[in-house]
Amino acid sequence: MATLSISLPRAARRNPLATIGVLLVLMFTLFALFAPWIAPQDPAHLDLAIRLSPPSAAHWCGTDELGRDILSRLIYGSQVSMLVGSSVVAASLAIGLIIGSLAGYYGGRLDRFINVVVMNAFMSFPAILIAIAFIAFRGPGVFNLIFALSLGGWVGYARLVRAQVLAAREREFVEAARALGASDTRIILVHIFPNIIQPIIVQAAIGMAGAILAEATMSFLGLGVPPPTASWGAMLNDGRSHLFDAPHLMLFPALAVMLAVLAFNFIGDALRDFLDPRSRIEAGF
Repeated sequence: MATLSISLPRAARRNPLATIGVLLVLMFTLFALFAPWIAPQDPAHLDLAIRLSPPSAAHWCGTDELGRDILSRLIYGSQVSMLVGSSVVAASLAIGLIIGSLAGYYGGRLDRFINVVVMNAFMSFPAILIAIAFIAFRGPGVFNLIFALSLGGWVGYARLVRAQVLAAREREFVEAARALGASDTRIILVHIFPNIIQPIIVQAAIGMAGAILAEATMSFLGLGVPPPTASWGAMLNDGRSHLFDAPHLMLFPALAVMLAVLAFNFIGDALRDFLDPRSRIEAGF
């Protein structure tokens, strides 16, 4: 614990981008959790008299085509992005852990079927197309959006877990646990998972960026959460027709998406360096 407390401040000084990423994630998380108390106005309040107003003291990010406060909608939109992003990563990671562990640990025909048939079948179609097809069939909504994005998101985690389990199952501590009569479940959960968790954490952090971007893409296409719920992607879609006369309608939502994606990418890169002993020694952490 003392080593960690010493190395974390040093890591923050040596990697300022990671510090910026953590601060941005904390900001978006606070926005998502406390949106009703932080947002200056009701995000669904209409005021046509001030529609398409530029940024001002009364409306820091201006108003949209219906006179709604863009800053308030950005703050409430963080709820959708963080909820969908974290849920998609959690669901994809859970599925990937189960399927990848089974394929990597037991190998043989089960591994060939999962790796060659199932994974390649899902990877043959872009994940966004699978999500679009599912939403078009089931209809828009938060739950359907999370399920649709998870359908194609688990494959990357499963392949990573499979590769890590394949390498770990031949290690001496696994052979010792097996010789002592430990069950397969205990070996996987107690002995293998703790030794392969580092690359999975890095992949999950980077996966958050991809999930947020995918949610914005689906909402931009009109396949995300239904209106009048605020969503960054839907705000981008609403601002397309006013790109030249009111560019702030697209500027601020695009900036929010960019900052959220960059923040998780910064964190993922920093975690990869921090959790790798060789990189940590070279960096002097």
